[in-house]
Amino acid sequence: MAIKRLLAAALLVLLPASLFASAQVVIVNGNAPGVGFNDSTAVAPVGGNPGTTLGEQRLLAFQHAADIWGQTLDSSVPVLVLATFEPLSCTATSAVLGSAGARFIFANFSGAGLSPGALLPNAWHGAALANKRAGVDLAPPTPSDGGEDIRARFNSSLGAARCLTGTGWYLGFDANHATNIDLVTVLLHEFAHGLGFQQFASVTSGALIEGLADVYNVRMFDKTTGLYWPAMTNAQRAASAINSRRVIFDGASVTAAVPAVLQIGTPLLRITAPSALAGIYPVGTASFGPALGPAGISGPVVLALDPANTAGMSTTDGCSAITNAAEVAGKIALVDRGSCGFVVKVKNAQNAGAIAVLVADNVSGGPPAGLGGADPTITIPSVRITLADGNAIKAASGVGATLGLDMSVRAGADQDGKALLNAPSPVQPGSSISHWDPIATRNQLMEPAINGDLTHNVAPPYDLTLPLLRDVGWFPDRDVDGLADNLDSCPSSDLRGTIFVGPTDTGVANVLFTSGCTIGDLIAREAAGARNHGAFVSGVAHLLNDLKDGGFITGAEKGTIQSTAAKSSLP
Repeated sequence: MAIKRLLAAALLVLLPASLFASAQVVIVNGNAPGVGFNDSTAVAPVGGNPGTTLGEQRLLAFQHAADIWGQTLDSSVPVLVLATFEPLSCTATSAVLGSAGARFIFANFSGAGLSPGALLPNAWHGAALANKRAGVDLAPPTPSDGGEDIRARFNSSLGAARCLTGTGWYLGFDANHATNIDLVTVLLHEFAHGLGFQQFASVTSGALIEGLADVYNVRMFDKTTGLYWPAMTNAQRAASAINSRRVIFDGASVTAAVPAVLQIGTPLLRITAPSALAGIYPVGTASFGPALGPAGISGPVVLALDPANTAGMSTTDGCSAITNAAEVAGKIALVDRGSCGFVVKVKNAQNAGAIAVLVADNVSGGPPAGLGGADPTITIPSVRITLADGNAIKAASGVGATLGLDMSVRAGADQDGKALLNAPSPVQPGSSISHWDPIATRNQLMEPAINGDLTHNVAPPYDLTLPLLRDVGWFPDRDVDGLADNLDSCPSSDLRGTIFVGPTDTGVANVLFTSGCTIGDLIAREAAGARNHGAFVSGVAHLLNDLKDGGFITGAEKGTIQSTAAKSSLP
């Protein structure tokens, strides 16, 4: 990642010639001819995506996701996304779907015009956010660099042999992805990282870039140490990155949105017998099947057995029909992760009569992640538990358990209503800290894995992504004049470059004041408040005298505006 610092920008008083409504997010095609976005393979239009080639549909899906963010955020500086479809890491059962992040970061910059500049001193901002708050492009294109703010790479191999075999991209706009992966949803997730859902300290060493915090990690609080990340040592930050379910995002917008977005009830496994094993254990919930309820599902836990499909494969992975179905029926089945998808395991246990399923992880660490996949025929709940907890259950006899919800805590928040960040052990660079904890319910766009029930919504009451972007500095600015709406006396200003009186252009330059109002706004206000045409003309005359005395217009310009007002039919 390139790192640049910003020189102070001069204050502007006159309006620029034009301003973008909301934010313009532009996809820059970085693929070579014939591949990625330029793949000429013929395809039929799907789900509102009118493209007729694979490359065109990919590019249109990218722009559709970009437009959703563009309609949600405000910036006078276009956000440029350098994007490619290319082969990325994958196996038959897992794949890197894509990645995106800021190409440049900035600290200690000023704002042009009414733009406020940096959210905090000595704190990094990603390029798109920095440009928004600066009101100018801080890394404009050069002969050697296109100046893009975000770099996005997506997996062109998805669905091919040995790359999440049998599951491909859904390129429609309507979220009807069935068992495929909705590209627009994944794009919304990755673009959010580039827009600011991203912190820049190393999650392995804890080191800050050039010793500076960033506008994301200043909100990160560790409940074990009682410290925010910038106040920690490198070692403390590294330890915090794996302090599962003890790291929160302490932002006012996120915290205010938590009650509207996250559901009451934290999923858990409560083991009731034997006494040596009794207690509460964390779980990762499934994106398929029924949700856990407060009453819970109780029963004995039984290890489900199945044939080894090939030599050396597990007989406890649930990838084939269960052979001890008589023992499993009416009980909670335990199976091991690996060899096949989660929905296959749970469906086989359901067919054997299980009332619920525990999937024990096959690698150490915690907290347990969720179970991805989709199968509408699954009617029993399932969760993932850690490798250590799975081994403990297997080693015990007479295990009884209840799967249910703790109704005193929202799923994905702590007891104080603060949203939990993803802090798995071992650390997962690229995932740790810059995502929500996967226990969140309803499922969130910015969890580390994409859940099949996500919509294309990024704001409450569906999602916490927009509130977090507000907390890191993306303030609402309806007229894109650089001044936040809550500070703007004219939040829907007339920002045309010249002053209009009704439909008539006076040709006199429009001026934007520090209040967020323009001369055009003030004249429109006179028209709105006047009893009749004479009162309007008189009010404009007084206004123009004040503007001339203040040096904002000349005498000749005053005469032009006054004459235009007199000839108008306002109010």
